[in-house]
Amino acid sequence: MSNQIAILLAVLLFPGGVFALVFGLAMKGVDRRVAARLQSRVGPPLLQPFFDIVKLSFKRTMVPAAANQTVFLYTPLVGVVSMLIAAALVPITSVYAPDAAIGNLLVLLYLLMIPGIVLMIAGSASGSPYGAIGFSREMALMIAYEGPLVLIAAAVAMRTGMGMGGWATFSLNDIIAYQQAHGSFLFDPVMWPAVAAFCFFYPANLGIVPFDIPEAETEVLEGPLLEYSGPVLALFKIMSALKKVVVLGLGIALFFPAAPSLMVGGLLVWLIKMAVLMLVGITAVRLSMGRMRIDQAFVFFLKWPLLLAVASLAVVVVV
Repeated sequence: MSNQIAILLAVLLFPGGVFALVFGLAMKGVDRRVAARLQSRVGPPLLQPFFDIVKLSFKRTMVPAAANQTVFLYTPLVGVVSMLIAAALVPITSVYAPDAAIGNLLVLLYLLMIPGIVLMIAGSASGSPYGAIGFSREMALMIAYEGPLVLIAAAVAMRTGMGMGGWATFSLNDIIAYQQAHGSFLFDPVMWPAVAAFCFFYPANLGIVPFDIPEAETEVLEGPLLEYSGPVLALFKIMSALKKVVVLGLGIALFFPAAPSLMVGGLLVWLIKMAVLMLVGITAVRLSMGRMRIDQAFVFFLKWPLLLAVASLAVVVVV
């Protein structure tokens, strides 16, 4: 019973739930404010993402006449629940280790697919032609970036498992323990192709420029989210904030988990790493690049990230 309570607290409070949501929304606020200052604008308040959630919570949800009402209203909830569970699977060195009963790296990869699937279903359920276009773009983008992610995870799992005298381990706790004993994969030349491939993956998974193709405002007017409003739209924003924490936390766990042994120091170092990843990999990227076309993004992922991930896996097996 105590184990079940601990899992529930991890999903609802820390590191998932309340903590992940507040931190994810805070990162969105910092991202928007820094981006505005770099563009010589004042920018919104740091708490604007929180204000948006509160504002939407008190607005009316409009359901299009052509929409499938049940799917339209409840699909976003599936995405939020999946990200709450995923956040509880992301370890924080010296602070939190996920319970094996929840799952491992493979389960986390499955959960990371759900927000994209939710967007596709939401777009098709709305009855909007823009939603249908967003559906097709999201599907093409997922096909392109999910392959490299699976190979990246396999390379990390095999590097850890073979280093421990076995074959492959998908336990994030084992992956972190191995790096604490032998050094972070970020500084391991064998893993550099996988690190580079992940750097391409996470902007695409988070749907930021240049990979915000399914929701491109100037082309498909937010695509799958065009017809959403009120609390249901707030759920999508909550899902996005949680997903940001999960994806960035996964990158830290896979490649750079080292932290002080003290709990407070470990959490502080983790927060700093998350902030750096966000500013370098999200804010800087979206300010310095224009949006790709869907065909360009598809070819790009099948060309560079996929080749890097395959190369990393091949080198791990050979070495």
